[in-house]
Parts: sequence; structure tokens; C-alpha cells
Amino acid sequence: MLFGLAYLDLFLMAGGLLTAGIATGMLAGLFGVGGGAIVVPVLYEAFRLIGVEEAVRMPLAVGTSLAIIIPTSIQSYRTHHSKGAVDTSVLKQWAVPVIIGVIIGSVMARYAPASVFKIVFVVVATLSAAKLLFASDKWKIADDFPGGLIMRLYGGLIGVFSALMGIGGGQLSNLFMTFFGRPIHQAIATSSGLGVLISIPGALGYVFAGWPYMAQLPPLSIGYVSLLGAAMVVPTSMIFAPIGARLSHRMPKRRLEIAFGLFLSAVALRFLYSLLT
Repeated sequence: MLFGLAYLDLFLMAGGLLTAGIATGMLAGLFGVGGGAIVVPVLYEAFRLIGVEEAVRMPLAVGTSLAIIIPTSIQSYRTHHSKGAVDTSVLKQWAVPVIIGVIIGSVMARYAPASVFKIVFVVVATLSAAKLLFASDKWKIADDFPGGLIMRLYGGLIGVFSALMGIGGGQLSNLFMTFFGRPIHQAIATSSGLGVLISIPGALGYVFAGWPYMAQLPPLSIGYVSLLGAAMVVPTSMIFAPIGARLSHRMPKRRLEIAFGLFLSAVALRFLYSLLT
């Protein structure tokens, strides 16, 4: 049914993508995450609606999500950085291993089943949400970050899993930083910069990964990145990312922890439900 959309279907698809753009921007700014947890399922359904084949639908949604995260993360990072909340030393340590991890994840995404992405997301999101909602300061591994090798290894793992799930890495980096005694506001601000490091090589990786399947992809796609999907989500996400970032700095620490915990709980439940049905 590709390009045979009825007007109502086209309207619903456009409305869903624009709504996803608003949610992506707010989440990127408010929680330092790229919004992929919202965008990927919306894109998946939108591509199903226009008849994209099942075999390429999920990687197309993930690759497009990573492309969408690029401007959103940049906007969010600039706002957080202007407030002096970003720990740039962490970003410098993670830059190379994160990019290497993203490249590995982009290659793996061509072969890994969707259930792998969901299982990892459920585990990470549930653990992080529990720590935030129960507000236990005892849930700390140490008062400062580990040595260079472990730090770089964790950065690589963030890159791999983020590329596989089409996210900006905020859930994983927030969890890591708070486990090592960093305040939630700093963790969120720093995670917004991580989204920039992940989304750019991730999107490029999916372009190359999807290049052999161009015949199966909808028009206006470059590999596993849909330019149409990105064009409908990016403008609204860029508008709302600074709003979310400013809001995060006005919220009390405990309220921000509860809001982020509830968000992660909802995401974990959504993926768990999809695994069981």
C-alpha cells in the first residue's frame, strides 16, 4: 500500500509524528534523553501504515530516530551547557569509546532480533527507575568515577546499546553517573551531550547499513534513515528541547527524580508488554 495512503491515514500519521516531535524535544531537554523511546514505536507504526516491509521496518525506525536525535540533542546540550551543568570531562573520556560502540551497534542492528533491544531496555529502565523512585542515596557504587579502562568500557557499552535501540544514551549514562555519586541535574545535562556523540555516527551507520536494501525502503529514504519521517519530527522537537531543558533546572531535585523514574517505568512497561504479547 506504499504511497496508497487514504487522506485520513495520512492525517493520522502526520499527527502522530508531530506529537512524537513534541515529546522528543521535551524529553531531551527535561531528562537529557534523546526521545527514541517515544519516536521509534511511533515511526514503526507510521511505516507499517504506508506498507514498509516488516524486514526493514524496525531498522528504518531506529535509524530515523537517531537522525532525529541529532538536532534535538544539540539544542538540549547548548541549553544545559549555558547553565554550566555539563561535566565536559566525562564527555571527553567517553567520546572515542562511545563512537566505537555506536559503530559496533550499527553493524549488529542489521542482524539482531527486536526482542534483544527490548529486553535490554526493560532491564536498564527498571533498575534506573527503582533507584530514582525510592530515592535511596545508598544505591551508590562509589563517590567518584572508576579508573580509565572501566570508564571507557562503560562508554563503549552505552554506544552499542544506544545504537541498537535508537536512543541518545541518556537512560544509561544517567544511571551510571548517579550510581557514582553525581547529582541528577548534572547527570541529565551531561547526558544531553552524549546524545550528540551517539546520534551523528549512529545515523550515518544506519545509512550505510540500509544502503543494500534501498529497493525495499520507501521513497525519500537514505539507507535506514527516512528523510520524510525526520522532516516531520525534527522542527517540533527542536522547538521544545530548550523548553524542557529550562524546565529541568527549575524543578526541585526530588520532583525531577520522581518524574524521570515514572517516565522510565512507563517505557519499561511498554516494552515488557510488547515482549509478552
